[in-house]
Amino acid sequence: MKFFTRVRSKAFDRGLDGVVSMALRLPPLNALRLFEAAGRHQSFKLAAEELHLTPSAVSHGIVSLERWLGVNLFDRGPRGISLTVAGQDYLPYVSEALSMIATGTQRLPSRRTDRRILVSVAPTFATNWLLPNLHKFHKQHPPIVVSIDTARRQLDFPTDGVDLAIRMGRGPWPGLASVKLMQEWLVPVCSPTYLSTLGADGAARLAGVTLLHVVSATEDWAAWLEAAGIGDVDLSRGFQFDTARIAFDAAASGLGIAIGRKPLVDRDLASGRLVRALDPVVPAATAYWLVSSEAAENRPEIAAFKRWLVAETAQL
Repeated sequence: MKFFTRVRSKAFDRGLDGVVSMALRLPPLNALRLFEAAGRHQSFKLAAEELHLTPSAVSHGIVSLERWLGVNLFDRGPRGISLTVAGQDYLPYVSEALSMIATGTQRLPSRRTDRRILVSVAPTFATNWLLPNLHKFHKQHPPIVVSIDTARRQLDFPTDGVDLAIRMGRGPWPGLASVKLMQEWLVPVCSPTYLSTLGADGAARLAGVTLLHVVSATEDWAAWLEAAGIGDVDLSRGFQFDTARIAFDAAASGLGIAIGRKPLVDRDLASGRLVRALDPVVPAATAYWLVSSEAAENRPEIAAFKRWLVAETAQL
């Protein structure tokens, strides 16, 4: 709270009249938001992706802020950007100020009739589980508008505007409200046609098959093979995808075998679009967690969505 302690101590030293009459000359709030994101990521490009802007817009906004302040906040070089000494000193103040504004905003009682929440979630979880079940929440709480953000990015509660996040990990995380939603189970899957081309049961089926990898997953073929006690498999062969959903689609088209993730792959297995290619089904070390700032539940709409999601996943 260093930033606010310093401001308040100066204000109270001047007395109440001083507080009322004191006019603070503040930089543009939007420019501060750009600086905070760029400083946190040490990248204009990553800041732009988080804020849904172009890197050029972020760069121009920060240049304007630097001109307003009369000091350079970043060193620009051929290998990227880095905070100057002034930027390093300024960033914690701006981050804490924005965080306090966001937290204070979350604590305000909502006066809107069309209450909105923004949920950040991985694409496969959104497609395979959340979207097929979201109508149940809407039926219970029709005034609440739920926005889904599937951009894969690191979040900084509450300054980035996201109310809730569903993430795969090994939480809980200090300083955040974290609730474990569901365990994930790993099982190799493929199309029925591809299964008919495989050889004998067991590990022998992996000889010469095409492996479908999910490069963004913390646990994939290597984790399943270790848990299954199977060695001597060349993991360099096959195709690579950036989401499990695309890997499932590739497996359903007959391209090879992917690591299915139960319960996210359950609908594909139930429909026969995918079938189990190999045993065993093994538990993943990570799980899906619902994460938010500790102040998020002060908003009734967020608390309602959280209660619904926890109750719904508890049935799995």
